[in-house]
Order: sequence, then C-alpha cells, then structure tokens
Amino acid sequence: MENWFVLYTAPRAEKLVNERLTQAGVKTFLPLHLAPRRWSDRLKMVEIPLYASYIFVYATDHAARSCVSVPGVARLVFHDGKPATINEKEIAAIHTFLEHARNKELRYDIDEQVLIACGPLKNISGKIKRIGKKCMLLHLEQIGLTVSVEIDKVMKKNWK
Repeated sequence: MENWFVLYTAPRAEKLVNERLTQAGVKTFLPLHLAPRRWSDRLKMVEIPLYASYIFVYATDHAARSCVSVPGVARLVFHDGKPATINEKEIAAIHTFLEHARNKELRYDIDEQVLIACGPLKNISGKIKRIGKKCMLLHLEQIGLTVSVEIDKVMKKNWK
C-alpha cells in the first residue's frame, strides 16, 4: 500500500534529490515558497523549500526505504519505530497553503517607509513617492534627496 513518507536530505539538497527521485520514477512532493534573499548588490525573491531538508515521497514501504540509496538522501524519517507517514489530508493542506501564499505578493505603497538594502545608499530609509515597473522614487529625508532606486534593491523596513 502506498503512503506519503518523509525523507531527510543533506543540507540544501532538496531540489536535487527531488529531481533525482522524479527521474527514477518516484512520485515526490517538495513544497517550495518564495522568500526574499539579500545579496551584496540586490534583494531577490527565490524559491526555497518550505521544510528545510525534508521531501515527501508517495510510495510503498519497500520503495520508500530504497530511496535512501539516492545521493543526497540522508535517511528515511521514523516515528515510533516505523517510517513516518503523512496522510493525504495533510499533503492537501500544504498544497492549499502554498496556493494561498503564492497569491500574496510583496507589495509597496506610496508614502511607505522602506530601507535601501544594497549599494552606496545601503541602510538609508526613504519614503516611496512613485512606483514604476522596475524602479521607485524615494525621498531620503536623512540626506534631503529624492532618488530613483531599483525595486529589487529595497526592502520593507520591518523585514530582516
């Protein structure tokens, strides 16, 4: 009988393990969500696993145990001495959550205070005066300037 089993992967290997298992014909579920990540020169939304180092596989007990031989899989997760299973309702709830979260995009509003995340004006806050497709006009009260900044180089003040 097939169930959803939980595999624990090597750190940051979830996507690679998902690809390898899918190529091997195993039905997988790797819940991904968009999250902001900061580099020295920009702020970008990237897809990351909802549960770090975990991936779900729909298989028989024997097939789930054999998944451990796939490079990047650390182990099968156990609970009470048996391989941990997740019921279909829980998997559906995760799908529903991700679908609702996907529709919530990062939005900025006029007169909202934001922080410049990178570049020569890094860590200076400004008030949004106008929002374009790629840039926004910010009034930087600290230094008395109005500047145009790329949207991916600013972040909400309360986000760290």
